[in-house]
Amino acid sequence: MAPRLEVCGLTVELPTRAGWIGPVKDVSFELAAGETLGIVGESGSGKTMLALALMGLHPPGARRRGEAWLHRAAGNGGSGPGNRFDLLSAREREMRALRGREISMVFQEPMTALNPVLRVGTQIEEAIRVHRPDLARSEVRRHALEAMKHAAIPEPQRRARQYPHQLSGGLRQRAMIAIALAAGPSVLIADEPTTALDMTVQKQILDLLQALGGELKLSLLFITHDLGIVGQIADRVAVMYAGRIVEEGPAAKVLRHPRHPYTEGLIRAAPRLARERLESIPGAVPALDHLPPGCAFAPRCSHRVAECDARVPDLIRAAEDPENHRARCILMR
Repeated sequence: MAPRLEVCGLTVELPTRAGWIGPVKDVSFELAAGETLGIVGESGSGKTMLALALMGLHPPGARRRGEAWLHRAAGNGGSGPGNRFDLLSAREREMRALRGREISMVFQEPMTALNPVLRVGTQIEEAIRVHRPDLARSEVRRHALEAMKHAAIPEPQRRARQYPHQLSGGLRQRAMIAIALAAGPSVLIADEPTTALDMTVQKQILDLLQALGGELKLSLLFITHDLGIVGQIADRVAVMYAGRIVEEGPAAKVLRHPRHPYTEGLIRAAPRLARERLESIPGAVPALDHLPPGCAFAPRCSHRVAECDARVPDLIRAAEDPENHRARCILMR
């Protein structure tokens, strides 16, 4: 299946007083139409900066290298090699026209992402009007209510008249999803969309995103720190550590047979229904301006050998593994 989003060697660097640091380093992946790719890692691993870089919302002064191509869907100006869009070289005016219409993002905390002084319906209508200024006000309102129905917001006409503080956390997140879907994008980036929600509401949001993926043929880039959530929603998983992808492959394969010690540590640290002692990963993600010379995970790794400190390992596939399951570890050889 042809990719909807194609990223190759993406690197993001930020200026600091100590020099340039790289929160995202040499990241490559493909996202097919209707596919969900889970990006997993601890805080500071580069997940959110990756998403912001793809959206053109990276901090001022940042520099990006590599390639990031968005292949437009047939309904959005569709098909053919001339319809792939370079996300890294686009001007801000071009990105404003693209955001929402072709690629959209659901942010982590809806209470800060939503405008507190505008009604929810007004904010959804604004997302439509930006891309469809030709529509009459009644048509904009109709499209906004349809987006709210897609996001499974009950009583959409009443909720559209309410302000964000009048909605529960789950409904605010659904409102964010409605805004993201309002202009009909083909790629949706969801950055920790279930954070701070109780387990029941988390399940509802995950079920909603899965249903939307099938119904609207959305390509979903799902960012989380929770491997349990990834197992529920993702077709493939990419595990990030210190800005790099350290393991990538089919979700079931990665979760059942992890090939990188960091992924193993995340799985052992995840809560389970069975009464088991949780094993935390010792240490913390290294500061970006004090990375070790070789494998960034080496100082925390129980399998560390001298070769780990020599250079950054390549992302390779084990010879006996017939599936596209790769890890950045010398143990893969």
